[in-house]
Amino acid sequence: MTASHEVTIRTDHDDAEVVAAALTPDNTAEMSTRVEGSSIVTTIERDSTGGLRTTADDYVTNLTVAQTITDTTTQS
Repeated sequence: MTASHEVTIRTDHDDAEVVAAALTPDNTAEMSTRVEGSSIVTTIERDSTGGLRTTADDYVTNLTVAQTITDTTTQS
């Protein structure tokens, strides 16, 4: 697929590997997620601006949930 729109989202986490592992099952074919040190880097490519916006919004929502759950389950 040749996409005409792309965004890269980089966020820092104390537990980046765990949060990324929670995110990747929800990735679509237009998304790639990797861990670089304490950062999660996700690139999204879509054919339309609207599709890019919707996918990015869904990803950020999933990221927020994954981080919240990780924070809750790792607290002592």
